[in-house]
Amino acid sequence: MTRVWKWNRPVTVREVLEDLQQSRSIAYTTVMTVLDNLHQKGWVRREAEGRAYRYEAVSTRAAYAAALMNDSWSQSDNPAAALVAFFGMMSPEQRETLRDAVRIVQGPETTAAPENTAGENPAAAEGGTGR
Repeated sequence: MTRVWKWNRPVTVREVLEDLQQSRSIAYTTVMTVLDNLHQKGWVRREAEGRAYRYEAVSTRAAYAAALMNDSWSQSDNPAAALVAFFGMMSPEQRETLRDAVRIVQGPETTAAPENTAGENPAAAEGGTGR
């Protein structure tokens, strides 16, 4: 999947093979089998091009990572404890990235209602009529 995500376009078995062979020896049939397995699992889609296929990722690497985290979290018998443990493993930079992500998901912050000032009717400040 790393190779498919890296190029961010449909790739052939031959392209993936040639890229992998730069760092290790691997057979064409091995790459073909792995891409076929990824297709059967729904991680890539393929389109025929002549006698070969072009494979393309179904989702982004970020979406895949998010799905893995969600699966792990949802299988926990104590999701809050799992999150606390996960956050505890993060570096300060990762926690700051998490804070940024939460701000993005929450959207623009709403301004807080003004505090009750002296002389105001407390019931009115709580939404009542004060009567």
